[in-house]
Amino acid sequence: MRAVTFGNIKEQEYAMKESLRALKTNIQFCGDDIQTILITSSIPNEGKSTVSMDLSRSLVESGKRVLLIDTDMRKSVLIGRLRAKDGGGGEIYGLSHFLSGQKKLDEVLYTTDVAKLFMIFAGPSVPNPTEILDKRYFRDLIEFGRKHFDYVILDCAPLGAAIDAAVIAKYCDGAILVVAQGMASGRMILGAKKQLEASGVRILGAVLNKVKMKKSAYGHYYGGYYGSYYGSYYGSYYGRDEKDKKVAR
Repeated sequence: MRAVTFGNIKEQEYAMKESLRALKTNIQFCGDDIQTILITSSIPNEGKSTVSMDLSRSLVESGKRVLLIDTDMRKSVLIGRLRAKDGGGGEIYGLSHFLSGQKKLDEVLYTTDVAKLFMIFAGPSVPNPTEILDKRYFRDLIEFGRKHFDYVILDCAPLGAAIDAAVIAKYCDGAILVVAQGMASGRMILGAKKQLEASGVRILGAVLNKVKMKKSAYGHYYGGYYGSYYGSYYGSYYGRDEKDKKVAR
């Protein structure tokens, strides 16, 4: 197994840690049968990759052994955002290498400098990600994750841009939808929800992201669980068309 180091992993502020702890606790109360969790959004730039990474970090802080898989082989951001580098100075191989049969699992599975956090990056973009995600290699990978890790977190492409998450969903125990405040319409959010429901996956809830903070009379800022980082975790969410837009609650 190879190793990567991160050149850009920020210390989480107290408010963020508390909010992540609340999110993690809610997931744990969904039941001990929830082990493989996909995280997606309805449109790009809602923060799903950041949520995936920070939730994974929060879980390992509780002593859990976590595998984070970047399945977004269309437009992955994790390697660049984390400034990840191979410990031996070589190329970082990823999921697309494994699913196409070019590399074995132990060549794309990385230890990280976050204790108990393991990662499989997306790898180079491919022309047919939906097709290769539905092959035996991916099923084998999920089974491997179930056997060797407490949680497997799958960062998936936005459902409004591709159906990859719906394909992946049938292998997962639960799904979380990231919704950025003021970005996607209620119709788009409900469309993403229906796609996940059609796959048969259990929808655990939604994370309201990029919440604008409000200043109270006491000089402190409040707004959702994560303020400008994330909002709260919901057991369900609702939305209407743009004409009658309603905040998820």
